Amino acid sequence: MSANDDYDKLSPEEREARDKADRAREAAEQAALPYKWTQQLGDVDITVQVPRGTRARDLSVMIQKKKLSVGLKGKEPILSGELCKEIKLDDSTWTLEDQESILIHLEKFNQQQWWENVLTHHPKIDTTKIQPENSKLSDLDGETRAMVEKMMFDNQQKQMGKPTSDELKKMETLKNFQEAHPELDFSKAKIS
Repeated sequence: MSANDDYDKLSPEEREARDKADRAREAAEQAALPYKWTQQLGDVDITVQVPRGTRARDLSVMIQKKKLSVGLKGKEPILSGELCKEIKLDDSTWTLEDQESILIHLEKFNQQQWWENVLTHHPKIDTTKIQPENSKLSDLDGETRAMVEKMMFDNQQKQMGKPTSDELKKMETLKNFQEAHPELDFSKAKIS
């Protein structure tokens, strides 16, 4: 039996408790890494702290399609290894900020996929639990925006045990028909 089968048999309270424990474990594992990282669907941003007063010439940063190595020249790398997914080399960059942190921007090759980790040997995160930052609905074209708003409304309605927009539309149509035809008896009608 896989962990997912086991998860499906849990009550909502047990799922919430397990999710909370998993998030706490993930947070602890990620906090122990020698860097901080965030991601969007299209890119990954990594921040690596270095001693205050560090200059770019003191650094050894190597970014390759599937490898990353960052550190101070002449010392063990702070992080080094195989990237979990391929990147677009020409669109990936690094900069030294305030002589104390290296900001690395990696452009994902596959921009429709969440990364489980930065380097393959580091702890993974559960990508199914990622909640992407809300893009503004105003950024979407009219048709897409209407579809997203309908989906959001229907999802909220279902969570509250209320009818979806399609069900509301059917109920409204039926109500209007009943009002237009008071002579008809709908008391035994089966409505689905």
